[in-house]
Amino acid sequence: MDRTRVKIFLYVVDSGSLTKTASAFGYTTSGISHMMSTMEEEVGFPLLIRSRSGVLPTANAKKLIPILRSQLSWDEQLQQTISEISGMNSGSITIAAYSSIASQWLPTVISRFHRDYPAIDINLLEGTWQEVANYLSEHRADMGFYSYQPSIKYHWVPLKNDKMVVIVPPEHRLAGRDSVKISDLDEENIIMPAYGMDMDVQNVLKGRTPKYQFTTLENYSAFGMVEQGLGVVITNELITKGRVNRMKILPFDPPMSISLGVAFPSDTQLTPAAAKFIEYAKVIIRDSSMFEVSKEI
Repeated sequence: MDRTRVKIFLYVVDSGSLTKTASAFGYTTSGISHMMSTMEEEVGFPLLIRSRSGVLPTANAKKLIPILRSQLSWDEQLQQTISEISGMNSGSITIAAYSSIASQWLPTVISRFHRDYPAIDINLLEGTWQEVANYLSEHRADMGFYSYQPSIKYHWVPLKNDKMVVIVPPEHRLAGRDSVKISDLDEENIIMPAYGMDMDVQNVLKGRTPKYQFTTLENYSAFGMVEQGLGVVITNELITKGRVNRMKILPFDPPMSISLGVAFPSDTQLTPAAAKFIEYAKVIIRDSSMFEVSKEI
């Protein structure tokens, strides 16, 4: 099966749009549609459900998608290995990450990596814990930067611990304290990120039934709600860097923290570019002065 056609098909599935795919790959919409029809003829059954609102994969297509993603991954590994022998002058990396890691740590890593390997394309996908895990399991990402959970089935490299904290408005009853106990939050209205499914927050609240009226996808939206006095937020400290204005950040007593790191299927499944990127991440992120002192690799 033609590699370009497979790559375009997967982009159509992920974007849900023939028009967006055409724009991304420099084709006309009718050209992409014809290409998908050719692919359907090749496999012998429909792959896409077309409607006015976009396109969706058929049930049979969903069975093929993980295999096609895996095929592309192995093909990319082959191409990059060949490229590495001649100087790693082509290839791509797809990274899935927490928003906090994507905004605070990865720009420095990407900048240093791009300086040394300017021909490697880098794609960044942001998401919740479950979304990062899904990007990995669906072979949409080469690696995932998020927090450690016992359910992770991939090779895990810890990078740095991060405190869990509580964000409260400046006029809140807890704002004058230096820290809070988890029991102090029993009567608080907790604004829940990740639509109430944030794994790190769930671990903090384990065994407790929190009071909450509001859920959001991103922590940044939750911070805005805190500023309006709608409740308090439990989150990791990294996401608050440079983002918290009219709020007070309080650590827990006793302290609580999460292990942030990178997960990937295995050393043998990593492309040369992805393996090299992880080496850069290990050196740069573990360096506590990475935003102050330039560190050569």
